[in-house]
Amino acid sequence: MLDVVFIMLIFFIVTASFVMEAGVQVNRPSAISAEKKESASILIASTENDEIWIDKRSVDVRTVRANIERMRSENPKGTVVVQADKNSRNGLLVKVIDAAKQAGVADVAISALKE
Repeated sequence: MLDVVFIMLIFFIVTASFVMEAGVQVNRPSAISAEKKESASILIASTENDEIWIDKRSVDVRTVRANIERMRSENPKGTVVVQADKNSRNGLLVKVIDAAKQAGVADVAISALKE
């Protein structure tokens, strides 16, 4: 009986879908042309207070590139999704996208709600 429970536990752990979070909720803008992205391994959030969150911790804008490079070494095929608050500054968003491109990520997306 214990073996069956153990095997079921392993099955549920392996088949569970893990939800990636940046670490903070942002008020994303809506867009008519928004498309669902199936997999994103690196989520970056920028808040209206100009804070940047990666992997559930607040980071400085100067360390975004290093954080992305570290996460890309763990998953080389990973993509980056930036969740920018609709009240955040555009300059900060550009800096985050630029850091991702400098880290070697070709596929960078901006998260929006489907209108």
